[in-house]
Amino acid sequence: MITERAYAKINLSLDVTGKRPDGYHEVRMVMQTVDIYDTLTFEKAEAGITIDVGRSPLPADGDNLIYKAAKAVMDRCGLNCGVSISLDKHIPIAAGMAGGSSDAAAALRGVNRLFECGLSNDELREMGVKIGADVPYCVEGGTVLAEGIGEKLTFLSPLPEHVLAVAKPKRGVSTGNIYKSLDEIFDTVAHPDVDAMLNEFKTSKDLSFTKYLGNVLEYVTVPLCPEVDKIKKIFMGSGTGGTLMSGSGPTVFAFFEDKEKAQEAIEKVRESGLCREEELFVTTLTSPKKP
Repeated sequence: MITERAYAKINLSLDVTGKRPDGYHEVRMVMQTVDIYDTLTFEKAEAGITIDVGRSPLPADGDNLIYKAAKAVMDRCGLNCGVSISLDKHIPIAAGMAGGSSDAAAALRGVNRLFECGLSNDELREMGVKIGADVPYCVEGGTVLAEGIGEKLTFLSPLPEHVLAVAKPKRGVSTGNIYKSLDEIFDTVAHPDVDAMLNEFKTSKDLSFTKYLGNVLEYVTVPLCPEVDKIKKIFMGSGTGGTLMSGSGPTVFAFFEDKEKAQEAIEKVRESGLCREEELFVTTLTSPKKP
């Protein structure tokens, strides 16, 4: 039996640069792992792929990205036996934090390790892009510039373990609808300065990069989920060094000087009733530890 952690991500900067003929959107974004994670446990079995999703509402069949990832490795390596996978879910679902993609990446790594397949991370990333655009990033995580549809990765120097508060509103959003809505107003929105953030990383390790936080998808997500803006205002009123929506939303994160101030901000969000208790976090940026 082996275990793998599937870490959540946030987008420090997210720009959409265009739409391809195949319907995928070209992006340019800075992705960052945070210390919120699911735990996946893997055991060999006689045949088939079984998934125990615990108390989560996720499917336990072939529609689950974990299943698709496990099958991809087993098919690639010609494995005739089975695997049993258990999921302990903590990353909020449909939150813009790559929970499903990270679980899939953990399944790629886990099945690879369990059966000693010897696949490299490059090979796992190549397989992952066929499962989901964020899966290649989630194979390793860390601080990364992602381009293309998210599969072209440039690994950056790790950021310090800055403290942040994370809050996911009760209301959800559809990623497909968000991108479709962006297409309709694409020429009218301001785009984040990704290069300015990258340059700031090179000259400073403090929170000065937060002045370049930006997510072009906020233009369309906020009207559909006003709670995003309400949470950002609570964080701003709590003295955040910078706050932003992650991915297509609706999760909002905010940087603070220390855990005490982040916890005070989370208490204000809790009192607002905008989020469920289990979808409020005080955490840090992190670089995933290898097993």
